[in-house]
Amino acid sequence: MCGICGEVTFDGAPADTGAVATMAGVMAPRGPDAQGLLARDRIALGHRRLCIIDLSAKAEQPMTDPELGLSIVFNGCIYNYPELRRELQGLGYRFFSNGDTEVLLKAYHAWGLDFPKRLMGMFAFAIVERETGRVVLGRDRFGIKPLYLARTGNALRFASSLPALVKAGGVDTTLDPEALAFYMSFHAVVPAPWTILKGVRKLPPATLRVLEPNGEERDHVFWQLSFERTPEDIETPREVWQERVLHALEVAVDRRMVADVPVGVLLSGGVDSSLIVALLAKKGQQGLKTFSIGFEAAKGEKGDEFRYSDLVAQTFATDHHQIFVPSSELLDELPKTIRAMSEPMVSYDNVGFFLLSREVAKHVKVVQSGQGADEVFAGYHWYPPLAASNDPVADYARVFFDRDHTKLGQHVAAAYGTGDLARDFVAQHFANAGADDALDKALRLDSTIMLVDDPVKRVDNMTMAWGLEARVPFLDHELVELAARIPAEHKLADGGKGILKDVARTLLPADVIDRPKGYFPVPALKYLDGPYLEMVKGALSSRAAVDRGLFQPSYLAALLADPTAHITPLRGSELWQVGLLELWLQEHGL
Repeated sequence: MCGICGEVTFDGAPADTGAVATMAGVMAPRGPDAQGLLARDRIALGHRRLCIIDLSAKAEQPMTDPELGLSIVFNGCIYNYPELRRELQGLGYRFFSNGDTEVLLKAYHAWGLDFPKRLMGMFAFAIVERETGRVVLGRDRFGIKPLYLARTGNALRFASSLPALVKAGGVDTTLDPEALAFYMSFHAVVPAPWTILKGVRKLPPATLRVLEPNGEERDHVFWQLSFERTPEDIETPREVWQERVLHALEVAVDRRMVADVPVGVLLSGGVDSSLIVALLAKKGQQGLKTFSIGFEAAKGEKGDEFRYSDLVAQTFATDHHQIFVPSSELLDELPKTIRAMSEPMVSYDNVGFFLLSREVAKHVKVVQSGQGADEVFAGYHWYPPLAASNDPVADYARVFFDRDHTKLGQHVAAAYGTGDLARDFVAQHFANAGADDALDKALRLDSTIMLVDDPVKRVDNMTMAWGLEARVPFLDHELVELAARIPAEHKLADGGKGILKDVARTLLPADVIDRPKGYFPVPALKYLDGPYLEMVKGALSSRAAVDRGLFQPSYLAALLADPTAHITPLRGSELWQVGLLELWLQEHGL
């Protein structure tokens, strides 16, 4: 797990090594263990290293293989690298290191643009061909690892974080009206290739971008998720699906234990993270370090789920760490949390992940986390109503969007007005082949679009702010492909995630499975008042915000007059949504 960056010029000019060094410096928290810079004429690569696999200097980056004429910077982890290494050795390749980075170089040389199809893991990389000057950028199937791009004159820069690109200069930092429309409509999700800034874009997941020396580029999509089912899939009994899911999840969790350092688990006490702990215990893991976090209650709402995490920790005899955060510390740490965001993210649990990661990083460098299970196994409350929908786009927009196009026009300043972009985006995605019924369309959208730019991005940003690598077994692509084949009724059963709960009942205490669905509870941010309200008011009334003029003054006045009267369909605060955007822009000096 690391931070990568670089610059490629297309006019023969030498790459700006100063800019690359600046980007790498910004990403020091992502890779506190080592740094490297490689410059050769029109291409420069930068790297910050977090040592997880092959801790020796042989695995340092940027890595070059002189025999093959290839160089690479890589962020992520390839869980099946030992198997790929053996296969490549059988083809005659020789290795000078013992890690996964060199395996990527050899795999690209051996199998070309199809090599990511063989990878089990999370990754973002840039590979440079010495002889042709070609550069290949790549990102994993679920965008677990980020890759931001910016055109600066006749050059392209890339980095693992958006602020790194901004800090290096030369980037158009004006707000993108289309991205603002997504942010305000699509529950703050800004999908690739957009970002909130006009001058920065994201490489879409499951994509290779090939850059030729003359600036020509082409994309190669190496994976797509299909929900097509065979007659045998439809007729397969629920008990058989349960066995298959259990086996696939066992494999996914086991894969993510590959490391040359200890691996822990973020244990919320929900079904998903508890299953990871149970499966590791089943495999004989002893002394597993687990971690949970809680906050002060607010307005009668409990701020922790320690009851459930403690139960799981006791059941499986883990080395458990319970972290409690008082409200005073939460307020102090909010600006740092916002600064750690590559893009504005409104979920209340960002600060939870940020503070949890700070403490976890004192004990381990790698953790497994339960993100993705709700999107893959239909755990959210908006899925059951979609199962019988005759108008999937309208019904999805009604339950998931924060506001419709009419309200968007009333809330956003006229200068940022745009078409019904988010709804059009959903409609286009729903129309793609490979998902026929409404629920499958929603699950595919959520697992390949929403998940990427909300929960997955949140986990990467908050953990990597402290040099902590988070692995997500529920996004093992073989497990996800299996789940997509399972008929909807098995996933919707038992209030959602039925088939996963079937698996859990063979491993977990009933109290953990039959509890009300929980999230990272942060009541102080859900009910904006006191110092939290003053923080948001201060940001929205500042000279920077007034000059920016993103929102209608009448709308802001209504929000500030009564924050609790303006709640989105997904129970989010509209005031926090607009305030967080302004706070993010100010924290990054934009």
